This record gives sequence, structure tokens and C-alpha cells, in this order.
Amino acid sequence: MIEQMRLRDLGVIAEATLPMGPGFTAITGETGAGKTMVVAGLGLLLGQRADSGAVRAGAAQAVVDGVWIVPERGAVADRVLEAGGELEPAGDGTAELFLGRTLTAEGRSRATVGGRSAPAGVLADLADQLVVVHGQSDQLRLRSAAAQRDALDRFAGAPVQGALAAYQAAYDTARTVARELDALVRDRDARAREASDLREQLAAIEAADPQPGEDAELAARADRLANAEALRLAAATAHAALSSEEDAPDVMGLLAEARRALERSGDPELADLGTQAEELGYRAAELAASVAGYLADLDETGPHELAAVEERRAVIAALVRAHGALDAALDLGRDGSLRLAELEDDDARVERLTEDRDVAAGALDEAAAALTAVRTAAAARLASAVTAELHALALPDARVEVAVTPTTESAAGRDEIAILLAPHPGADPRPVARTASGGELSRVMLAIEVVIAGTDPVPTFVFDEVDAGIGGAAAIEVGRRLARLARSAQVIAVTHLAQVAAFADNHLTVVKQSDGTVTASSVQALTGPPREAEMARLLSGLPDSAAALEHARELLALAH
Repeated sequence: MIEQMRLRDLGVIAEATLPMGPGFTAITGETGAGKTMVVAGLGLLLGQRADSGAVRAGAAQAVVDGVWIVPERGAVADRVLEAGGELEPAGDGTAELFLGRTLTAEGRSRATVGGRSAPAGVLADLADQLVVVHGQSDQLRLRSAAAQRDALDRFAGAPVQGALAAYQAAYDTARTVARELDALVRDRDARAREASDLREQLAAIEAADPQPGEDAELAARADRLANAEALRLAAATAHAALSSEEDAPDVMGLLAEARRALERSGDPELADLGTQAEELGYRAAELAASVAGYLADLDETGPHELAAVEERRAVIAALVRAHGALDAALDLGRDGSLRLAELEDDDARVERLTEDRDVAAGALDEAAAALTAVRTAAAARLASAVTAELHALALPDARVEVAVTPTTESAAGRDEIAILLAPHPGADPRPVARTASGGELSRVMLAIEVVIAGTDPVPTFVFDEVDAGIGGAAAIEVGRRLARLARSAQVIAVTHLAQVAAFADNHLTVVKQSDGTVTASSVQALTGPPREAEMARLLSGLPDSAAALEHARELLALAH
């Protein structure tokens, strides 16, 4: 329930506070006073698109704040807490929720939820749980088949929701399998070429049998073979210096002589140094052995080994050119057989997918039939309930039918929903989209919303000139029905009819004021004589007309 809303610099409204409260609130005002900006402000609080043109001329920004009374626990509270906002406990299991929206003249927008900044999308998420807004644009939407289907589905509630969820799951499965099968059949030639190329690539990789890192090892080996003589000379010189086979002094001999001299000194410190000399001797011996091994490997190299290495390098280089890197070739050699098996299995896959498609199509047929059955049953109940509501809205002879007929398959099912209206006895039911007048369409929309509220309740209804196109007795019945609806939900109606406003528990009027240069509007709560004067103005255009005032008092007495 909306407890209060505050507008500042929105449209022609300079600043206004609107106390709402429970029951039925009617909002009236002169043409151009800006009463529709109340609905526009509410739309901003519900996450609708912000338009900088709504900022009052000369103002830097427009601000809309609202206070809602919501359950302390539930979907609304969970979404607010998820967005980082807070609720203010209000007692009796309820809490106050503060929402805000700021719109600058440059078009920037900022939203707050529970005292914390949040994306406008959070406001839109909360809107479905807080308010249903209906204006003349919604009456136009009621002319569309999609809007009529949505109305039926909302009325049907959980049974349709479950059947629709099952249908959509089957629909998605059927489309996925069909797309996969179509792609497989369409691309069969390309897949055959891919399989042929892959066979050749795998054969080349298998024949080459490359090893990880082999290209780098071969490059190092080729470099060594190309410089074998220089390497042999360097290794032989080093070996001779470490361990000479002739009488020339070498490192090992010199270290052995140093060790003996240190050990014979008799000094403990020098003896320790002798131990180090001994260790150096061992390391020199190991180094000499390694150099000797290197020389032995060079000596074993045949005159044709360099040619063999270069030939192997050419094989590996061909793989690198073909695949970009040796690792890529190795990966293909390891995993390519799986892809090849998949490509060679096309015929079997087509057969399997065809079977899967037929099974999915059968499941979709069953789900579609179940959804149609649930909608058809709900359509009869909706038609009966809306007809009864129309009788209470000064259409005593009207009859509504809700037709469910086959249509092109979509994610919403295979049903076309059409709301048909027979406005008087003897008339054939015709689509409301083509035959209903503006006044009849207003009442059909109101009747549908009232009926749906019984199965899909929301805390607040907002009607923007739901009484368009009607007057007299019909307007009185609309006001009476809004008052009855307000017994179970909060109702806010922007209206230009005294017959509707008379039934309100709370009457607000948007007042236009001008100092000759600037026009601004404010909001006033009306009771007593001021309310009678506003209703007289609505009836006759003259707030002080004695006849209109008498009629206004008569309407108020009738309503209350």
C-alpha cells in the first residue's frame, strides 16, 4: 500500500505531498493542472523510463519519493535486502519501504531503495509485487491478442503457470533438437570435407610421431653438429687442463699437491683448508669425466648424422607450418580422433536426432494440449465472472465470451485468446478489439482487473482515467465498483468525473496556480465544502453553482 508520495519539480507540479492511505483515493483537477503527473511520478518510482522533459521548466532536477507499507517478510522484503536497502518496522508484521527517484534536466536518473542507491531495474522488480497501473494506453493494449492471453493466464493462476512452464520446457527442447538436426543435415558436405582433411592431418602426425619439445632439441643438436670441430677442440682443451694424460701440470694434480701441502703443515686451520682442496679435487674429477663423456659423444658422431637431423627437422617444420606450433599438432594428434569419430558418425547421428525430434515433438504436442485444456477451462470461468462484473457496471445485457482457438506455435503456446463482447441481447459476440466503444472498453478492462484481483491479488491498483468515454449511471457504477475493490486493496484513480470521485474515501485535487509569469501546481486534500465545490466544478464547470453543489451533495450522500 502506498502511504504517501511526494513530488517536486515534476511537470507543472512545483511541490506536492499526496497522502494516500487505505481505501479509495480519487485525484481530480483542472485540465492542464498536472494530475496525470501523479501517475507519471508513480511510474518513475516503479522503474519506468525517465524522460528529462518531465523536469519542471527552470528546475535542475525532479524528485519523487514514496512510502509503501509492505509485509516485513516476503518477496518484496527479500528483493529490498538483496539490493542493500532496509525496511523500517511499522508494527503488526508490516514495515515502511522508502523509494525514491531523481531525474536531472540533463537526463540522468538515480534511484534509491530502502535508503540505498540502486539501479532503476530494482524498482521495476518491485513494481510487479506492489502496484498494478492501468491507463488509457492499457485499454489500447487490451485490444491486442497478447494482452488478452496474458489476462487469461493471470486469471487462471497456478494451473496455467505450471502447464505453461511445462510447455515452454518442451518447446525449448523441441527447437534445440530441430536446430541441431537441421544444422547437421545442412552442413553434411562441409563436415565430410572436414573429416577428409582431418584424416590426412592425423595420418601425417602419426607418420611423423613428433615428441614434445622435439623441435627445440633438434635445433640444438643441429647447431652442435654444425660446429663439431670447434666444440671438440674446446672440450679437449678443457679436459687437458683438468686432467692431462701427459706430464704437464693439470688442475687435478695441482689440487692434489695443494692438499698434501696443507695436510703436512700440522696446523689445524690449514688442515681444514686441505679438506676443501680435497673436495675441489673430487669436483674437478667429476668435471673432467663429464667433459670426456661429451668428447666421446662427439667422437661417435657419424659423417651423415647432421643430414639425418636436418631431414628430421624438415619433417617437424612441416607440422609446425601446418598447425602453427608443434604443441598444436600434438594436441590434434591426441584429440583429433574423437572429432573424426564424431564426423564419421553423421548418418547414425542423423538417425538418432530424427528419433529425438519425433519424441520431442510428441512431448510438445502433449504439453500444448494440456495448456490448451487448462486455458479453455479458465476461459469459461473468466467469461462468466467478467459478464457478472459488467452487469454491475451498467451493462446489464452485456455478455462476454473468451475464445481459445488454435494459432501459430510460439513460446506462449498454440492458443489465440480473444475476448468477445455482445453488448446487448441478440448481438453476436464480436472481438472487443473491434467492436467495443471507449466506454465499454474501459469497463471491460476494469471488470477483468477486478476479476483477476480475486485470483492474483496485488496490494494497490492505480487507474488513470479508467472512466474515459462514460458518464451518468455508468460512471456511478464504475465509482461504486472501485469502492468495492478498495475493500480488499488500495485503489487510486485519476478521474474527471464527480460520479466516480464521490465514492472515494480520500479526495485529492491538483490545483493550478499562476503569478502571471510562472504556472505551478500543488495538491490539496478535500473534505466538506471544498470537496463539494470541486465536485460541483466537475459536474458543471462552476464550483459555486447552487444546482451543481446540490447535485454534488446528492452524489456524496448516494455514495456514502
